[in-house]
Amino acid sequence: MRDETRLIRAGGSPQKSGKQLAKTVGPPIQKGSTVLLPDAAALYDDAHQVTYGRQGLAAHDALREALAELEGAKGVTLYPSGVSALAGALLAVLGAGDEILVTDAVYKPMRRFCDQMLSRFGVKVSYYDPRITPEALVGEASDKVRLILMESPGSLSFEMQDVAAVARLAKGRKILTAIDNTWGAGLIYRPLAHGVDLSIQALTKYVGGHSDLFMGSAAASDPKLVRALTDGVIHMGWSVSPEDAYQMLRGLRTLPVRMARHHESGLAVARWLAEQPEVTQVLHPALPGAPDHALWKRDYSGACGLFAFVLTPGPNTAVDAFLDALALFGLGFSWGGFESLAINCDPQLKARKLARDYGGPLIRLHIGLEDAGDLIADLRQALDVYAAKL
Repeated sequence: MRDETRLIRAGGSPQKSGKQLAKTVGPPIQKGSTVLLPDAAALYDDAHQVTYGRQGLAAHDALREALAELEGAKGVTLYPSGVSALAGALLAVLGAGDEILVTDAVYKPMRRFCDQMLSRFGVKVSYYDPRITPEALVGEASDKVRLILMESPGSLSFEMQDVAAVARLAKGRKILTAIDNTWGAGLIYRPLAHGVDLSIQALTKYVGGHSDLFMGSAAASDPKLVRALTDGVIHMGWSVSPEDAYQMLRGLRTLPVRMARHHESGLAVARWLAEQPEVTQVLHPALPGAPDHALWKRDYSGACGLFAFVLTPGPNTAVDAFLDALALFGLGFSWGGFESLAINCDPQLKARKLARDYGGPLIRLHIGLEDAGDLIADLRQALDVYAAKL
């Protein structure tokens, strides 16, 4: 079955309600910490049943089942946010004395976790150039490297890596690979099918889709890694509410439809921007002629609405004036919802170890579900304001 069909039915098995077997289109929302067990022998039979509500009940089970279907995974764990999914997955497999290689394009909150938390627990963190070849990245890794963390494309500058090659070479050296796949949402790119060990995403973004939920997930195909992730969730006390699990599952049902619109509108806006005199470069991997387009075309079945572009050189006052002139784009850091957003990336780029000069201000857009023509008109009038401030 195609994705549109699979995701409507995934996680939709019948649930018991009282003495009847009730079938609804969504799972029941069970609110409870205490789980009543059938007999004394079951009290300590942790391997075969849920003994505490924090482990997840009907809505959580349905969401995990559906996400496993989406990711092509043997198991999926849930976390209260995207950054906690990244942190939880890393803590599940790393230990004191290990080293981790992290792309320099990594999501800023994850950089903070690596620098301020992992280092405190004896894990050495090294950042690598996202443009490095897979052979150099893996070949130059020390014997203590336990994991390589990728983000492809990077969520500010949209560099792509040959993820499959990194995964293949890393396996030859018994190094684990993980990727923040929020841009691909588990739908337009499936890392596990390309040999990656851990596929992590902020469900907050595209799976939720409405900018009103926080959640993250980690998926794996290796049963040992699934066990490590599950143990990590239990030992660290991660949990998500049944209401949020239910609503996240609801968002998953419409993910293919929404993502197709993000793809279409995002490319329409990107093509238009590439022709504007105030724009020197568009960083959208699905745009023909853009950096890494060949990699995107080889591995991805589509694109989302997130990309960046470079303005002609101008002062910060002009950049602020451009952003303030936008009427249909909100100014916000998150993305993946129904609404269009814009930010200036330059302040965040200062945190990188391997700085790159883009030749002008770097602006990131998220293209939501509004009419693409209306968004283009809004950008045009804001670019007029920018040009007037130069």
